Amino acid sequence: MSGVATPEVALGSPAKEPDLRARIGGQVRPAREVVVLRALPGLGDFLCVTPALRALRAALPRARITLLGLARARELVARYPHLVDGLLEFPGFPGLPETPADVRALPDFLRTVQGRFDLAVQMHGDGLVSNIFVQLLGARTSAGCYAPPQPCPDPSTFLRYPDDLPEPRIFLALLGFLGIEPRGEWLEFPLAPGDSQQCDALLRAAGVAPDAAFAVVHPGAAEPHRRVDPGVLAQVADGLATRGLAVVLTGAADEADLAAAVRRHATRALVDLVGRTTLGSLGALVDRARLLVAGDTGVSHLASARRTPSVVVFRTTAPARWAPLDRVRHRVVDARTSPPAAAVILAEADAALFLAGVDRD
Repeated sequence: MSGVATPEVALGSPAKEPDLRARIGGQVRPAREVVVLRALPGLGDFLCVTPALRALRAALPRARITLLGLARARELVARYPHLVDGLLEFPGFPGLPETPADVRALPDFLRTVQGRFDLAVQMHGDGLVSNIFVQLLGARTSAGCYAPPQPCPDPSTFLRYPDDLPEPRIFLALLGFLGIEPRGEWLEFPLAPGDSQQCDALLRAAGVAPDAAFAVVHPGAAEPHRRVDPGVLAQVADGLATRGLAVVLTGAADEADLAAAVRRHATRALVDLVGRTTLGSLGALVDRARLLVAGDTGVSHLASARRTPSVVVFRTTAPARWAPLDRVRHRVVDARTSPPAAAVILAEADAALFLAGVDRD
């Protein structure tokens, strides 16, 4: 699959920094130190804010942008030096469940950051708890979303949470409210040269030529209620095999039992790479695949970022919020009210391949 535009192409020519003083607290000097709170645990949670980070970087090209996120995101954030200059580890905060809150250490953390940032942007949900934390950072100006009936911290910099928008557009709307123009809605996941090399090695070791036509089927998800039944996925895998595609199973090491269940139910031989991919090699694998089939989980956003056709099955979460914005290349099966059928998933797979102009063999 063709990748996203390079940072130079994506951002275009350098933009003049917007005069945000009218909205951002009447500040006299432009923001030079910016912190963005996004401490959610999922791969998709980060990928969905890459359009907002791209817009922020384009608007403030001379600012240092720090992501306030989880420690586990360090490897991921390192792929985005064109968007983020560094990671500040989120220390936890009461009411935010992403990491345990060490309330004894919190005052020391706050003392080290208070006064450091010109602008703190909350991109961590509707702000019910996260707005309190962002204001405690002591930035010259804070911005974010709020959801009534909680009070608005500052009408000039806090936008009523637009919960009717898809996730990537929520914080683009916030930045638009602050006078920052969008620089495209596409998600980004840059690949490094080593990623493709690792992918090649995995495929060869599994007996698959790197240039073979294959589909990725991802049976897992961090939350069990988002997963598709292994028996259904086995029927999907068999159907994809009859269409001339090798089928590669992916997932985390602790999802090996799910992959084994898919293999048991399938009548065709499947390639099992569960627990064997790194973040980078998974990205390269999805990039090279003709198709991805998955539930609503991080790998579905990875396919969106790499423009790989996909079928995303929604068991409990809302497609309007979490489905890829491109509904031609990325097809949705809404299975919130009844279990998904393999025939429906395969029909959407055919549509994704055809409409994206992808040859199956």
